[in-house]
Amino acid sequence: MQKISFKKFIPGITWFFVVLFLMCIPGNELPKVDDWLNQIYFDKWIHTGVFGLQCILFCMPFNKSVVKINKRVQYFMLIALGISVYGLMTELIQKYWIPGRSYELLDWAADSLGAMIGFFFSKRRFVN
Repeated sequence: MQKISFKKFIPGITWFFVVLFLMCIPGNELPKVDDWLNQIYFDKWIHTGVFGLQCILFCMPFNKSVVKINKRVQYFMLIALGISVYGLMTELIQKYWIPGRSYELLDWAADSLGAMIGFFFSKRRFVN
């Protein structure tokens, strides 16, 4: 078992800012997608994957750490909840400050689903 160093959180922090950058791209600068991608809700799948990865990257440093198992699960729940709130905040940022972007409840639902999937994956993978 090892202590958790700040360095282990750098991938999660980096991804946090990558996601924020992507969510702040003005609508007119986004690539146009084919109609069939809209029919399969491609953007919702992207949201789910992006926020699921965010959750996993913040849970990963706890793998093989000195943090007790029950505390790890609590931290993982808080991380997933925080990621869900972060998804809501990015939607509100898009609505009020990013030209050509809007708030979509289904985007936030996809963000939260990704956080939940990331939680369950991390719980299974990083709680030994």
